[in-house]
Amino acid sequence: MRKLLIIGIGAGDPDHMTVQAIKALNRADVVFLPDKGQEKAALRHLREQICARFIEKPYRTVTVETPQRAEAGSDYRGVVDDWHARIAANYARLFTAELAEGEHGALLVWGDPALYDSTLRIVERVRAGGLALDWEVIPGISSVQVLAARHRIPLNRIGEPILITTGRKLAAGFPAGQDSVVVMLDGEQAFAQIAPEDLEIFWGAYLGTADEILIAGRLSEVAGEIERVRAQAREKHGWIMDTYLLRRMQA
Repeated sequence: MRKLLIIGIGAGDPDHMTVQAIKALNRADVVFLPDKGQEKAALRHLREQICARFIEKPYRTVTVETPQRAEAGSDYRGVVDDWHARIAANYARLFTAELAEGEHGALLVWGDPALYDSTLRIVERVRAGGLALDWEVIPGISSVQVLAARHRIPLNRIGEPILITTGRKLAAGFPAGQDSVVVMLDGEQAFAQIAPEDLEIFWGAYLGTADEILIAGRLSEVAGEIERVRAQAREKHGWIMDTYLLRRMQA
């Protein structure tokens, strides 16, 4: 049976690699590297750096071309489902052609594979399509953890919960009954669209990399700065990965 190692590799710093992740990499015969075009070439380069630094045995790499996702429009789930189906078809073809029975393939996932990443869902689609696969998941350090560490804050207040959500959900307003909300996948800067009265924000982009940017303060005072800095960084690099914590301020 073909075997996959789905490895969380942290938020961008190779030092985020756990001992377990390094051991898993060294079991891999084939590393499948997604190619998202020139815009995100830096992400592929970081994966290649991690492999070169930590793998101490012969291995080969296979490029996985990642199709573009259509604009979500009013059918977000339908568009994502179609996109995942196309990615799964690519994986199925490459796993069949490039991964022999008994070999281990590796997929390197930013952050942690269980948190706002669909690799596990896509691999399940591949198996449901008839390809015999077994896989193992190795957790990684998420951007949420790195965000808190860089700002030197706990995510939650004593005895209180946190909510992890998306920019699409936040656009409807700060969730009622919540104190601390972590926001991921916010391409539209939803923090600037909600009432800022009693909120503070802890924002970070390119966390764990040499290009890391951090901004924190009252949302009413720093929202404009974040929008400006974010736009400049996206223009410079061609892409951006950011996340933030919104928290009600205490009297």
